[in-house]
Amino acid sequence: MQTRVRPALNARTATVSLWSALACALALPVHAQSNELTVEQLAQRLRAIEQRLGGGEAVANASADSGNLSDLDQRLRVIERKLELQAEENAARVASTPVVSLSASKGLSVKSPPPGDVELKFKALVQADGRFFIDDRQLPQNDTFLFRRIMPTIEGTWGPLIGFRLTPEFAGDSATIADAYFDLKFDPRATVRIGKFKSPVGLERLQSSGSTGLIELGLASELTPNRDLGVQLQGELAGATVSYALGVFNGAVDGRDSPTVNPDNEFELAGRVFVEPWKNASNALSGLGFGLAASSGDRRGNGNNFLPRYRTPGQTQFFNYRSAVLADGAQTRWSPQAFYYRNGLSLLGEYVSSSQDVRVGAFADELDHTAWQLTAGYVLTGEDAGYKGVARPNQAFTPGGAGWGAFELVARYGRLEIDDDAFPRYADRNAVAAAARSWGLGLNWYLTGNLKLVANYTQTQFDGGAAAGADREDEKAFFTRAQLAF
Repeated sequence: MQTRVRPALNARTATVSLWSALACALALPVHAQSNELTVEQLAQRLRAIEQRLGGGEAVANASADSGNLSDLDQRLRVIERKLELQAEENAARVASTPVVSLSASKGLSVKSPPPGDVELKFKALVQADGRFFIDDRQLPQNDTFLFRRIMPTIEGTWGPLIGFRLTPEFAGDSATIADAYFDLKFDPRATVRIGKFKSPVGLERLQSSGSTGLIELGLASELTPNRDLGVQLQGELAGATVSYALGVFNGAVDGRDSPTVNPDNEFELAGRVFVEPWKNASNALSGLGFGLAASSGDRRGNGNNFLPRYRTPGQTQFFNYRSAVLADGAQTRWSPQAFYYRNGLSLLGEYVSSSQDVRVGAFADELDHTAWQLTAGYVLTGEDAGYKGVARPNQAFTPGGAGWGAFELVARYGRLEIDDDAFPRYADRNAVAAAARSWGLGLNWYLTGNLKLVANYTQTQFDGGAAAGADREDEKAFFTRAQLAF
């Protein structure tokens, strides 16, 4: 009797084991009623699974006589191997598929498969402005709407050593290149930047164009260069509490970009050291930073590529040299600068001195122009202020909802003085001003982390600049801006 029962028991046990293995391989639940399956029923289910895995009609029409245990075991092994190959293929596909992400704060990014050391980021800054001038009777200015900036950006990394950024500018009458550089990231303490980028001199100029307190830069920034072509060594030391930059550039005149090529075969050395001693501490001084920037070089030539023209925050020109004046020698700048951020409070100030050797005919002088400014702001809705602006409101503006975004009040005062020795030989006091004083008030409304609406009023007063030595009329400007950034 035992010899009769044992084969039946073995068949039942083998059937249950086979079904359990098949269920595990296909991630199916194993039910208690599996013990009641016959070999024929299990064979039918196995044929259905083989069809789902790509067996086709050949499997579907398999002979019912093939439903013995050894045959089922062999077919199950085939299924297991096919599942293993599919898992390996899926793992390889995942390992070789780039990671694409899109977010409101970081824009679009594409990252290579692990280790992910190649990454492309797509960003943009669009600024649409309205400019309106009040009581401009003597020197009327055109009220206008315009695109101030249309700047898409491609930036990223290409392996652990190379970083890059490319930013064209489409606002205006022609397309230009604002930033085009790559970084050789040897170490956070020593990175080499090559290409076109912002000179390290001006504190306000080094802010992102979408993060400045007011719509246009202040008078002190008129004495600092903007973007230049060259090579720069930069880095952070002492736990990122000390940052530095030192570069060699073609040389840009005050307040402007450098030309596309070096116009006079002379170069400029520019550098900056900035210290934030309590940056990593959680106290009232953690937002304090101060530093010194300077530049030095020779400049020889005549025209806009060699001598500056100074503008008001309303973007109207109030000083330029006589047409016969030449830049003829050393050009130096130096600028002590500082900022302080604490909760919603922001303070940013800088002083700039810019001197240039000039010549007209047989006469030569060193002219030293100076400027300073202080910008203060406060976020009314409780968000933290920072050098990069208000990152995002605590409650984004929602039509019909409770959120109103973030509101920031900003004020700025500045003064620029032209060297007295510039008059009358190098500049005409009846046509250009010898000094300008400007104050401004602004309201920044951050509706979301990407959308910002701005309203500014600025007023600038002048010494000289009109006929018979009279003062040029005050400039009163009301500017608005709608800014989209991501």
